[in-house]
Amino acid sequence: QIKYSWNYALLVSEGPSTRSLVPAPMLRGMADGRLVRFEEITRCPLEVQDSLLSLLSERVVAIPELDGPEGMVFAKQGFNVIATANTRDRGVNEMSAALKRRFNFETVFPIPDLDTELALVEAESAHLLRRSGVAAAPDRDLLEVLVTTFRELRAGEGGDRLSAVMSTAEAVSVAHAVGLRGWYLRGEAGNAADLVASLAGTAAKDSPEDLARLRRYLEQRVPRRRGPHWHAVHEARHLLAG
Repeated sequence: QIKYSWNYALLVSEGPSTRSLVPAPMLRGMADGRLVRFEEITRCPLEVQDSLLSLLSERVVAIPELDGPEGMVFAKQGFNVIATANTRDRGVNEMSAALKRRFNFETVFPIPDLDTELALVEAESAHLLRRSGVAAAPDRDLLEVLVTTFRELRAGEGGDRLSAVMSTAEAVSVAHAVGLRGWYLRGEAGNAADLVASLAGTAAKDSPEDLARLRRYLEQRVPRRRGPHWHAVHEARHLLAG
């Protein structure tokens, strides 16, 4: 499936040919000399991972059903594979040592600067909201509350670290959900109640313990913050009940 498949109607009528061949991303990347992104590599079966060994070492795909030079597709210059995996959630199939040797590893850490992360969340959530037909721009002050909450829960300040992955991408997802709720329920940008409800459904969706930690954070740490948005989030903490 990651190499190629067949158009079975053409395969039955004409037999194996380049017309009946349906190239998959790996074959297309090799033939065109392009980058291939392999998402969540540790979640795919081991036999799929093992099939990458020859592709990355020999940089050629053999198609035994085709005769002559068409049966061998050699990688053009520019072909490479970028595979992703989550260090907090390693999936179900750890990569073999042989496959690890064929990759260079780069760990992407959380953004250390609050202003940089806030600007990224604001830009990406605004882009998603426009695509979703939402005309109201996200409230920057509310986004600052969201990003600060994610950063503190990610760092485990006060012992409230969640087991869920509190990534910047997850913060963008929550900001998008807040904007959708506000616009399609009331025709406005999302408010603190939307934020609390979205946190309950997104950041604490996997573990009852995470929900309890999030509730404790809203009850004990949020009141120490100054500002109307922080006060509104504290007042909406009852939306986590259940």
